[in-house]
Amino acid sequence: MTEPRNDPLVHKVARDEAFDMALYVRLREMETGEVHNVLSRLVTVERGHVAFWADFAGLDDSSLDRVQRLRLSFLVLLRRCFGVAMTFLILEAIEIYGVKKYWALWDRYKDTPYGPRIRGILRDEFGHEDEIVAGLTGRRLNPERVRDIFLGLNDGLVEVLGSVAGFYASFGHPAYVAVASLTVAVAGSISMAAGVLASSRSQREVQRIENAKRNFFDPEMKPPEETRPLSAAVAVGISYFVGAMFPIFPVLLGAVSPLWSIAVGGAMVVLVTALLSVMSGMEVRPRVLQNLLLVFGAVGVTYVLGTLVKQFWNISV
Repeated sequence: MTEPRNDPLVHKVARDEAFDMALYVRLREMETGEVHNVLSRLVTVERGHVAFWADFAGLDDSSLDRVQRLRLSFLVLLRRCFGVAMTFLILEAIEIYGVKKYWALWDRYKDTPYGPRIRGILRDEFGHEDEIVAGLTGRRLNPERVRDIFLGLNDGLVEVLGSVAGFYASFGHPAYVAVASLTVAVAGSISMAAGVLASSRSQREVQRIENAKRNFFDPEMKPPEETRPLSAAVAVGISYFVGAMFPIFPVLLGAVSPLWSIAVGGAMVVLVTALLSVMSGMEVRPRVLQNLLLVFGAVGVTYVLGTLVKQFWNISV
């Protein structure tokens, strides 16, 4: 049996708890009203959790390391850029990511002498702290909708960036590339919106059936909010088009090669993938590297196909 003081997972949880408290403190300085009060409650709760995990891991120093300080500055910058909505996203992401770590820890130690001690702190983690976060974000934010928007951005970026590379190889002239790329962006956004509209309508029908069952057995129970298909479709369609415009923008400025589109698109892929990873409670670095490999692979394939098409049909513009 691994001693907690020698367990990298326990050390990670302890350091992540210290990071969370530092983040709550920084966000509290930036917020007002109810959000400020909620963050104050979180700081109070988290202070006890930090002390518990530091003792459990045998850490004498819970100060943030260089990577954590950079991550903290990045999240604070996002809050400054996107406002209080980003605070809700950050709190939601911390809750999702925390649950995954705690379950892994519980699976490792539940049948050991440390099990009762961990059970006690996890009951507080899952109970008091999550209740505070859910009470705030549940009224202000639909995490699924936000994730859908960022996925639309990501799809628009990746698909149109690949198209731009292929069009440069085929046509070469920025004007032709711009027209073809804009056509793809518009068609793609309409297609995405139509797909979301159809799937959301099906989801709403299922929700209505489930709500009717709940109401039959418990008329006093408040049914969950129904999906709004048109609103979801519009949000995803617009986000797809916005994402598509990033690789198209250098073309509109007259770029004579796909390099600027690749640079701008690649930078946005990193940012969007990082945000999606944070909101989904996933490790950021592997997801970013994976998405970049996929993007550059798509760019390479479409550029080669565009070159072959130009040679095969002897396109000259």
